[in-house]
Amino acid sequence: MNPSGLYPESPNSIALIGNYLPRQCGIATFTTDLLQALATEAPETDCWAMVMNDVPEGYSYPNQVRFELNDWNLADHGLAADFLNMNRVDAVCLQHEFGIFGGNSGSHILELLRNLRMPVITTLHTVLREPDPERKAIFQELGSVSDRLVVMSHKAEEILKEVYGMPQEKIIFIHHGIPDVPFVDPSYYKEQFGVEGRKVILTFGLLSPRKSIEDMIDALPAIVSKHPEAAYIVLGATHPNVIRKEGESYRLSLQLRAREKGVEDHLIFHNRFVHLTELCEFLGAADIYATLYFSREQAVSGTLAYALGAGKAVISTPYPYAEEMLNHGRGRIVPPHDSDALAAEVIDLFDNEVERHAMRKRAYTFSRNMIWKEVARRYLELFIETKNEREQHPRIRFRAKTLSATPPELPQLKLGHLNLLTDDVGVLQHAKFIVPQRCDGYCTDDNAQALIAVMMARELLPDDTALTDLACRYLGFLYHALNDDNGRFRNFMGYDRTWLEEQGSEDCHGRAIWSLGMAVALSTSESFTGAAMTIFERALRPMVHLQSPRAWAFGLVGIHAYLKRFGGDTEARRVREVLANALFDQFQVRATDDWPWIEDGVNYANARIPQALLLSGRWLHREDMISAGLRSLDWLVQIQSDPKGHFVPIGNHGWFTRDGQRARFDQQPLEAQNMIEACVEAYRITAEKKWTEAARRCFDWFLGRNDLNVPLYDYRTGGCCDGLTADGANQNQGAKSTLAWLLSLLSLHSLMASEAAAGKPVITQEIGSKDDPHVNQSDCHG
Repeated sequence: MNPSGLYPESPNSIALIGNYLPRQCGIATFTTDLLQALATEAPETDCWAMVMNDVPEGYSYPNQVRFELNDWNLADHGLAADFLNMNRVDAVCLQHEFGIFGGNSGSHILELLRNLRMPVITTLHTVLREPDPERKAIFQELGSVSDRLVVMSHKAEEILKEVYGMPQEKIIFIHHGIPDVPFVDPSYYKEQFGVEGRKVILTFGLLSPRKSIEDMIDALPAIVSKHPEAAYIVLGATHPNVIRKEGESYRLSLQLRAREKGVEDHLIFHNRFVHLTELCEFLGAADIYATLYFSREQAVSGTLAYALGAGKAVISTPYPYAEEMLNHGRGRIVPPHDSDALAAEVIDLFDNEVERHAMRKRAYTFSRNMIWKEVARRYLELFIETKNEREQHPRIRFRAKTLSATPPELPQLKLGHLNLLTDDVGVLQHAKFIVPQRCDGYCTDDNAQALIAVMMARELLPDDTALTDLACRYLGFLYHALNDDNGRFRNFMGYDRTWLEEQGSEDCHGRAIWSLGMAVALSTSESFTGAAMTIFERALRPMVHLQSPRAWAFGLVGIHAYLKRFGGDTEARRVREVLANALFDQFQVRATDDWPWIEDGVNYANARIPQALLLSGRWLHREDMISAGLRSLDWLVQIQSDPKGHFVPIGNHGWFTRDGQRARFDQQPLEAQNMIEACVEAYRITAEKKWTEAARRCFDWFLGRNDLNVPLYDYRTGGCCDGLTADGANQNQGAKSTLAWLLSLLSLHSLMASEAAAGKPVITQEIGSKDDPHVNQSDCHG
């Protein structure tokens, strides 16, 4: 029992889910402080943490962390739910911020929460007033699976009710916790930091452009002209996410700005992550604390809470938490990006010591119920309350999941063999077994698909800088492959970097457009997007002169991807319509009831054609195109399905002709890949489960569910065999087959992530099962 007797019904075990120190972010600090406060207040309760890792290697966590999961790995979230259930945790407290979880808009965390049997208390660190539809839907489900939603401002409480429709009884207000520090005169700590005799303005926290430090730098000339003893301390390391993407460019820009303004003698940077004791001493030395956020969408600010708790005079830009906390004379609000107003308020507070001291006292007195001891008590009361409610009205009974109730697992993404095949030019075409075969050189086809693969892989490995390097290498190959003399892509290059032709095939040109469009759609870098767009625009116009239906189809898939990002590009829209009509017209002329196909033979990359028709029908609002795409794809599924239930791609030793002659071998990985991508598109349009089941059968072909029961994917290397022959798997692991595997795997990862976000089971039953009550009803994804 608790020695104080305050919590006679204390939970036996509480798990906090979020980030944790030594990971450097505000959520990690909050989770760590809350856990320590809970453990101190209820020492008989076992308090521990489950943490999200944003890097594969994780962090050197203390013993309080008992389970780690990679934020991008959906499978980890199911395992985490099992771990919590099997350990009989009494309550889970989730720290929610969109940016710390994997999946679309942080949706992976829902997969964990849906499967918990204990009460869930979710602390909301961001509450958006104007969410996009995806985030709004995720937030609403988060509210549905949570027993309580904790907010740290009353404004956030209003937004939850008005924007998200959350019931009042589910929303609880609890202050952001703060350390309990004495009210001291700022002069006490100034000598320690070398600012004795100076009037100190402080901003602390992880540095990023959203904190608008430049506004205070712009205000400093006016401030120091009136108070030449003023000093502005910027305390904190640059945010790790900013470091990964931009390095120290923001900090360096601030330093340059200060020199240009002539205030470098009044600006002090401490570029490091400080722990609580030192932070409190820095706060103690400050006369004024400044919190200057770029956006009003700031639901809470831990740094502002800490400053109030230390009894600081605070100046802030207007965001809901600041307006609420600084009300009744506890601080001052200035318009955003108004350095004159900011300077005026600082000068006024420096001029009026009596008012500044009174403001400090008001802030300190107000914040006494924000100290961690009080906050921990409120959370413990909430845990007890929800635990009792669940005992009286249990929601789910925990049962071990049988295989039939578990979505099929996908192999983890492994890029080792792709790296092995790639040199400083690009990806080599062929391999002898697993050894790159340099004598065959390179081709644009493979580098185009390699570019798509690494761009898609960034969704699973967002912080892997090696992927950026590979993407630049493959894009550089495409840039070099485009022949400015004729506007067409060359395809084959010798190992000596000499082009072997002046113009590649039409299909090569279509694949390059496909790759460039996907690169533009998936890129998060303006520079990379600009480079890809430059090549895309130069290569787009020749598409209308091509005669190959597969070239049209590849190009259409890329153009649709490009238009998702830049939908107003009239030239791309014009080319899309020309190609879509040409492809559909050929289908109309050639297709019959018993041969719904655009040619007299079925050969290679077949499913790319119905995929292009489906995409075109969706975006051009042409039901006839969608019907043609579904009809031809359904036929492809039928003719490539064995009676035993496995996928049998058309063999390339004779293909399949209209007179009924069909080759069984050799079966190529790219056929499985194209079928998977087309079936996924059909599923997104129709929401019919048969398409995801067909996609999974095609995927299982790689894993050994094929004519010879032989796996083509090599788990050791991450490569894929070059096809299935009558004698077994071709043991060479070249680029085309390896890329077909990677793109297939990435397509299914993407599908399962989007469906997990929507809370809908994907590929959980074999074809022929007609009693699934959870038929997917997802809308078309744009």
